[in-house]
Amino acid sequence: MKNISRYKSIAASVLTGALTLTLAHGQAASKESKSESKQKPSAAKADKNSKTIKATVTIDGKPLDYTVTAAELTLKTDSGKPRAKIFYTSYTAKPDLKRSERPVLFAFNGGPGSSAVWLHLGALGPKIVPTSDDGTRPLQPPVTLIDNPQSILDVADLVFIDPVSTGYSRVGSAAKSSEFHSVDGDVASVGDFIRRWISENKRWSSPKFLLGESYGGVRAAGLSSHLQSRYGMHLNGVVLLSGLLDYRTLNPSDGNDLSYVVYLPSLTATALHHGRIKGDRAALVADAKKFAETTYTNALLKGYTLDPATADAVAVKLSELTSLPKKLILDMDLRISPTRFRAELLRDEQKVLGRFDARVAWPTAQKSSAYPDFDPSFSVAKGAFSTAMKSYLTDDLDWDDSRIYEIITGNVHPWRYGANNRYVNMAGSLESALKDNPKLRILTLCGHTDLATPAGGILHSLDHLKIPASLRKNLSVKWYDAGHMFYLNQPDLIQLRKDLVEFIKQ
Repeated sequence: MKNISRYKSIAASVLTGALTLTLAHGQAASKESKSESKQKPSAAKADKNSKTIKATVTIDGKPLDYTVTAAELTLKTDSGKPRAKIFYTSYTAKPDLKRSERPVLFAFNGGPGSSAVWLHLGALGPKIVPTSDDGTRPLQPPVTLIDNPQSILDVADLVFIDPVSTGYSRVGSAAKSSEFHSVDGDVASVGDFIRRWISENKRWSSPKFLLGESYGGVRAAGLSSHLQSRYGMHLNGVVLLSGLLDYRTLNPSDGNDLSYVVYLPSLTATALHHGRIKGDRAALVADAKKFAETTYTNALLKGYTLDPATADAVAVKLSELTSLPKKLILDMDLRISPTRFRAELLRDEQKVLGRFDARVAWPTAQKSSAYPDFDPSFSVAKGAFSTAMKSYLTDDLDWDDSRIYEIITGNVHPWRYGANNRYVNMAGSLESALKDNPKLRILTLCGHTDLATPAGGILHSLDHLKIPASLRKNLSVKWYDAGHMFYLNQPDLIQLRKDLVEFIKQ
């Protein structure tokens, strides 16, 4: 899932084109009575419920007319039975351009279990949830949407996808939820949606991009290969925002100390932000990364055979990089859990740090607990985004639905991650996509204070991609001041637009 302050999973995006369905009733159709016709909804309505409006937004100082469509697209079996209904929101603009000149970007958040509301109303769409200047403080409710001058709609049409069981997307009568609630099932269903949307809106000739946040990085990596191998759809670019590829980087276990290594630079950046250590951030983070990949890794590889003198020296350095007491670090056997870190860094102020954005620090009632009892960075954003999304759908788009719009849900669990006794690692999918499509570009976006999916994790995965040296130029990385949902920080949002526009236009 993600860092939350103004945005995390956005509920969807792009386009004017409507699904066209042919209803074959045969000769009997002409004999139907008027009363029978009234009782039977048309197949078109059953297949796609949609609402469309037109609006204008000012981006980069220029007014832009656009069309927004909120709709359901039905995924079907080969026999035509409904497997699932995928809810999405699409935005299209510049209808005077040829389709081959207008890129389309598909965006989704992570979880698994998150709708696309965070990216939709937090960063990319023409409407946005307002936040405090730095995104660390909540605004007075109720929060209402404002125009987003940092939207990228001027350079690409946008489609925000809610995976099955999130948002208003639901399992159909011809399928079971377990078919979608897994790594492979999720990739297959979202891939089928993208194929259908592209076909029905006649966009095969358009440049195509994916943008996934958090677990959305797993999904985007899987799709980059799946869309090519299954449908022959080559992508132009994939954006991994606060992304994840390899679960080993998040989940330590006996014999697996990798997560302690990749988290260290983020802990250093966080300690610096809160004034617990001093110095230049670039230099300190570089020092933490070098120490993590050399001396620290070697010490952890020794396990519990590490000699006391070396352990003491490593603890001293870790204390310098995190400000945690040397004794505490030794008591933790040099293994600093990011969750424990969130409780310890400002313990003397009786505050806990956010997981999605460790810049956020709120008072805690559990002063002596070794672990935080909540995530204040998630609390900053959830209520504002939930209220804003419901208001947008009902008031602006006139979407009438009595169901709960699942901003983020546990209904996708149990989520099947794959074979037993193995970590999910989607690096292989990116490798395959790059090898088969050497024009594919990958943009990785990293927040310094992200303690949910630390930058070090995905950078480790990229460094270990087994690709020819000539393809390394296809990989690029951009950094931001805030955490998981760094776009909630106003300066980072401005920088995000700049980086995405450059990437799409490249």
